[in-house]
Formats: sequence, structure tokens, C-alpha cells
Amino acid sequence: MFLKILLLIVFFGLMVGIGLYCRRNATDVNGFVLGGRQVGPWLTAFAYGTSYFSAVIFVGYAGQFGWKYGIAATWIGVGNALIGSLLAWVVLGRRTRIMTQHLSSATMPEFFAKRFNSNALKIIAAIVIFFFLIPYTASLYNGLSRLFEMAFGVPYVWCVLGMSVLTAIYVIAGGYMATAINDFIQGIIMLFGIIAVIAAVLNAQGGFINALAGMSAVSVTEAEIASQPTAGLPGIFNSFFGPDPLGLLGVVILTSLGTWGLPQMVGKFYAIKSEGDIHKGTVISTAFATVVAGGCYFLGGFGRLFSDVIGVTEKGTPVGGFDAVIPAMLSKLPDFLLAIVIILVLSASMSTLSSLVLTSSSTLTLDLLKGHVVKKMDEKKQLLTMRVLIVVFIAVSAIIAIVQVSSPVAFIAQAMGVSWGAMAGAFLAPFLYGLYWKRTTSLSCWVSILFSSVFMTIDMLGNLGVIQVNLGLLQSPINAGAFCMIAGLVLVPLISLITPAPDKKLVENAFSCYSQKVLVKQSEALADPE
Repeated sequence: MFLKILLLIVFFGLMVGIGLYCRRNATDVNGFVLGGRQVGPWLTAFAYGTSYFSAVIFVGYAGQFGWKYGIAATWIGVGNALIGSLLAWVVLGRRTRIMTQHLSSATMPEFFAKRFNSNALKIIAAIVIFFFLIPYTASLYNGLSRLFEMAFGVPYVWCVLGMSVLTAIYVIAGGYMATAINDFIQGIIMLFGIIAVIAAVLNAQGGFINALAGMSAVSVTEAEIASQPTAGLPGIFNSFFGPDPLGLLGVVILTSLGTWGLPQMVGKFYAIKSEGDIHKGTVISTAFATVVAGGCYFLGGFGRLFSDVIGVTEKGTPVGGFDAVIPAMLSKLPDFLLAIVIILVLSASMSTLSSLVLTSSSTLTLDLLKGHVVKKMDEKKQLLTMRVLIVVFIAVSAIIAIVQVSSPVAFIAQAMGVSWGAMAGAFLAPFLYGLYWKRTTSLSCWVSILFSSVFMTIDMLGNLGVIQVNLGLLQSPINAGAFCMIAGLVLVPLISLITPAPDKKLVENAFSCYSQKVLVKQSEALADPE
């Protein structure tokens, strides 16, 4: 216990110290929100990765999908690395940095307003972001606090409050630069931590080969076989694609392609310093995702080996829900490794939480309040407002997390699925086509945003029992989110082609940034003949 507490004190002290140190970089809006657009490749890549992977992934998703798909859940981590990191950086990185700077936009809603000349679009995007980031943040508290209860015996409420206060301190003090530096340190902890945990858990099962053999012999309940017949096949949970390949594909799409439309993820590209940093950041981010995401899902794939520790209901689900799987797997670790795990999950959660609250507060201030609710808002008032909203956002999310844990719908993956599905479905297509296709219209963006927001709201209310609705396979927030993203990619070009073309002057001004000539070394590009 002394070791655990000592590590926590050192960790918290370091995080707060960095926040106070970075106050000098947070004296204006550009510095507070984007770090002055001078953030290097390592900080940007780690900020992207640590915002991507949190306690939701480590505790919620790894536990739930590892239990459902077995070793095949590792494919989710592979998809996160290749689609959610590598392709996201290649497709979005450079163009996002160039056009957002050209349009002087610091947030995604502000980009929509200037790219499509629609303040109304900016306002609705800001409302959607604020509304759907809250369940995501609440799910972060849930995952972290479960591990804290297991390791320290500290009541859930105190875990939530402690994490809230500490995150608020360093984000309010240092803004984006503080979160980026802290993300880098937290990312290093995550890399080494996940490797150590996997090694320890597999070693406790007699090594990798013995663990695989154990997975081939796991038993399932009759109810589970009735709902998923393939679950009863021998060795299905250590097979290549697991018992439900289509369901697995839906999870890969949601958790991988979804990052392309999440404002807290895309926002990392706004702050990149140079072209060389984009190339380096792509490699670093992909490597980070491979280790962390691949490791988390790989570890979760062995969850059924701990059925005797967790307990299994008649329906074939873990006693205490899927969120109890990973804590049960870690409960027998030596004290030192358990302390490392606590710091690992704390790092993952606080890094994502800081990114979410910064995104939410800046979006509300710059896109909703400034010029609409408050007509005259100078730089000093904007900074003060963002800092106050950070406190409000953290407080609201903490209250929801405390209420949520005693509700019948307390699965981490469900809360995150609603958040990711709604925002990624709403913004992915408008943002992607807005960067690449001149014919994209503002009306098509409206359709994409409203369709996903309304659909995911109905799905959420149906799962909470507020309304009676049967969406079939789309009743699951995971499947519904993947559906909304794909629907947006189809709706935006379709609506754009059947509606009047956007103003030519507006479009040419936005895309003129790609035509500007720059000088580069000949080692990077051959000289054209005169």
C-alpha cells in the first residue's frame, strides 16, 4: 500500500507541476487551445495516442470484446493502429493543418462555419459536441474508479472526485501544452505498463502456449449458445476471427474509423509544427497504437480463463458486468505490478479526460458563446470562460458517473459507443469531404450531423428504457455508431450532388491554401525543369 500511494503522489505531483510550468504558454487563446501551433512530432503523436486510448479501452472495451470474441479481439487493436492512427495521419494530418490555419479556425465547428459559410452549422456542431462528450467523460471515471476500488478499497465517489480535481488543475493552468507534455509522460507509462501486465498475466497462466490451450477448452452456457450458436464450437475463442466476425468488424469500424470524426482527435492535427513533424508523428502514433491498443485487446482476449475468479451468469456474461473482467484478471498481480497498472490506467484516463474537457470548453466558448450569447468577448474573457467551463464540464461528467454506476446501464462500452457513434457519424463525412471535395455543400453537412445525432439519441433512450424501440442489430450502440459513420459517408456526397453547388468564390478561397508554393530541400522533392 505504501508503494502504491508513493507512486500516486509522485505521479500527481508531476502532472500538476507541468501544468503550472506551462502557464506561460497559455496566456492567449491560440496558446491555450493549440499550443501556438508549435507542438513537435513526439508530443503531438503521444497526445493523439493517449487521447485515443483510455480506461474505456483498457477496462471496458478490452473486457467486453475480449470476452465476446476471444483472441480475435486483437484485430480491433490492429484496426486502431492501421486505420485509426496510420491512415488518419496520412489522409487528414497535412490537409487539416493547412486548411485550418488558412481559415484561422481553432475548433471543428469553427472550421465548418468558415469552410461552408454557415454560423448556424457551427452552433449545432458545438451543441452536439458538448452533449455527446459528457457520456464519454463519465465512462472514463467509471473504468478508472473500478480499478481504484480493487487496489485501494477507496469508495468510487472519492476516486471520481480526486481525478476531477487533479485534471482540472493542470488543464486550467497550462492548457494544450500542459496536456501535450503530460500526455507524453503518460504515454511512456502506458507503453511499458501494458507490456509488463501482459507478461505477468500470461505467466500466471503458465505462459502463452498454455494460455492458448486453456482458451480452446473454455466452456459456455446454454443460453450463450442459444443466442450465438458458434460460441459452442471447440476452440472458437482462440480462432482467427472468433465466434462473430461481422460483430467484430463493426467494433473495428467504430473504434478505428471513428477517430477521423472526433473533434478531440482531429484537433491534434491543428497544432502540428511542420511537414517533417507529420511524417514522424505518423510513425510514432502508429507504433504507439500497435503496442497499446493491440496489447489491451490481446490481454482482454484471455478474460474467459478467469471465469472462476469473475463468476459467470446463466446468460454467459461475467458477474458484475463486462467491466469487471480486467480488474479480476489483475487482482492477483504482485503489489508492484498492481501499482504500475493503477498508474497506467490513471495515465490513460487523465490524458483522455484532459483532451475532452479542453475540446468541450473551447468549442462552447469560441463557437457558441462568442459573438452569439456574449456579443463582445475579448481574449481575456475567452480564456476565463474556457477555464470556468472546464470546471463545469468536469463537474457535470463526475455527477453523471456517480449516478451511472448504480444504474442498470453501467457498462463503459455502452456510454463510449453512444458518444463515439454520434460525433463520428455526425462529423466524419462533413470534415473529410470538406478537406478534399469542392462540391461538398452545407446542406449535406446538416443532414449528416442531424441524422447521426437523432439516431444515436433514439438508440441511447431505447437502451435506457426511456422509449420503446426495436432497432434490431442496431440496438447495440457499437453497431449503431458504425452504421452512422457509414451512412454519413454515403449521405454527404449524395445530398451534395442533388443540391445547388456551393459559392465558387468561397470554395476557391478555402482550397487556395493547397496551391501555395513552398520551398523544400531537393532531398524531399525533385526540381521541376524550367
